Amino acid sequence: MQRAARYCAKAVFLAFGFVSAQSQVAADMLLRQSLAKKPKTLAPHRYMISVKALSPAWTLAILAGLNMVNYIDRAVLNAVRTPMADDFKISFEKSGQAFTAFMIGYFITSPIFGYLGDRVSRKWLIAAGIFVWSLGTVLTGFAESFWMLLAYRVLVGVGEASYATIGPSLISDTFGKERRNNALTIFYVAMPVGYALGYLFGGEMSKLHGWRSAFIWAGAPGLVLALVLLPFKDTERGKAESGGEMAKPGLADLLKLFKNANYMLVIWGYVAYTFALGAFSFWGPTFLEKIHGLDTAQSNRFFGMVIVVAGLVGTMLGGFAATAWQKRNPAGYAWVLAGSILAATPAAAAALLVKDRNLAMAFLAGAIFLLFLSTGPTNTLIIETVPVNLRASAMAMSLFMIHLFGDMWSPQIVGAVADKWGLRAGVMVLPGALVVGGILWLWLALKMRRDAVRGKT
Repeated sequence: MQRAARYCAKAVFLAFGFVSAQSQVAADMLLRQSLAKKPKTLAPHRYMISVKALSPAWTLAILAGLNMVNYIDRAVLNAVRTPMADDFKISFEKSGQAFTAFMIGYFITSPIFGYLGDRVSRKWLIAAGIFVWSLGTVLTGFAESFWMLLAYRVLVGVGEASYATIGPSLISDTFGKERRNNALTIFYVAMPVGYALGYLFGGEMSKLHGWRSAFIWAGAPGLVLALVLLPFKDTERGKAESGGEMAKPGLADLLKLFKNANYMLVIWGYVAYTFALGAFSFWGPTFLEKIHGLDTAQSNRFFGMVIVVAGLVGTMLGGFAATAWQKRNPAGYAWVLAGSILAATPAAAAALLVKDRNLAMAFLAGAIFLLFLSTGPTNTLIIETVPVNLRASAMAMSLFMIHLFGDMWSPQIVGAVADKWGLRAGVMVLPGALVVGGILWLWLALKMRRDAVRGKT
């Protein structure tokens, strides 16, 4: 009984962190005295609570599943844009603000979560993020005005920023360099699958029960799934490389990211890629509705099926091929980035210009497949071009930049051009952005090859 009381004393001292340094010392002294008096026949584990760590396979499976839910929630907005805009009686440009509002919450808070992700418990940050984005998704379905809907989309962006920043860094600390790209590829396979399910779910729910119900039922599961990681031990930072405690980065370390040439080339190419892909994911269903005469359910069904097939196969094929190429060529990841985006550019332009509906849809499917080839290696390069203790910060900075300079504004820009010159003219902005991204990633590949020859890798 006395021994149990001493453990309780320590628990009271330390509860919720409201304890002085002197109290911490006193509690530790009590605990040491108790252990010193403990009979040798008693096993320590009978008096201690052990928190199990997840295996790498389970860590990846859970994070990939949560990432799929993330993208389901995000894609629902794209799926119901037309009925939502009709309900609120807003223009193309105005409806694009719903995506912009999401991005404001997303990119503004990404650096905050990156800073926290390199310093505090990541499982609690992830849990909070899932709960917040799910709550925002549910509330979107209850928005009584378009301005209220914009506020809820900002909330969704805040929640998703936490998960998108911390999830990849956690996986990188779980898997070593040889397996990391494949693990991140599997994690990001959830993106096309989630998008596809979001398009399908949003389109069907909107058709059967109205666009509001799509948000409510898409967000509800996340309110429970937020708890899934909490019973398990946090993954140690830098575990895959050193297994030791990592130094916490300072402001000077963060500023060095802007002097890291390889990191900057990855990010600015990713900005151009995201500008195009983000806008087209928002306007794609509307393009098929307005230009080629499909109804909302048909266009969402097409995008859902194409993304789940082309996106899934493209992400997996590109990721595993990049891993194999990287073993033979130190610029292998970068060559996959450059090749995929440059090959996708003419396919995307053709999809937007041809007048035959079936041909346009075929080119769209091909462009989506090619663009998803780079998903895994892009994020692997973001992680591997920076020091180990800056991974969450580097991921946060990439999210901040690709959304501030990429898809935060691109849907609204396309909408503004479409209001003035027509939707086809509006979406033709996007292949131009892909060209810019292709040039930057080609530069990266050539630079990494040159550095390898010079022995600087």
